[in-house]
Amino acid sequence: MKALITGSFDPFTIGHDDIVRRTLRLFDSVMIGVGVNERKTYRQSTEERIDAIRHIYADEPRVEVKSYSDLTVDFARREGVGVIVKGVRGIKDFEYEREQADINRRISGIETLLLFADPQLASISSSMVRELEHFGRDISEFLP
Repeated sequence: MKALITGSFDPFTIGHDDIVRRTLRLFDSVMIGVGVNERKTYRQSTEERIDAIRHIYADEPRVEVKSYSDLTVDFARREGVGVIVKGVRGIKDFEYEREQADINRRISGIETLLLFADPQLASISSSMVRELEHFGRDISEFLP
């Protein structure tokens, strides 16, 4: 079965990488869906984000990376995905992802699996990495 992991991945962090690698232990393959929202401003272009993620998994044929700009469940159906996997860092993430999972299941029948973040990585977020970068800090330890 193919699993889908989605996000804006701006940037793709070691926390995201951990969720992808753990998902690969549970499913045959992983589709990484890079979400494009015209209402958001991104640090990198969609192609730059896709290329960076593809580079990380260049030696892993079970990982595919594509962008999408419609509903996640519509993208999942198009790609033949059986389950959506989301990483959860804390209670705030849990509540948001639970609500999304409920609606996604209701409108599509597609289930969502929540994986709890490794405690050592739970404080790492793309927004935190962007903030550190904005103030000139080295962010390399947070990127795969």
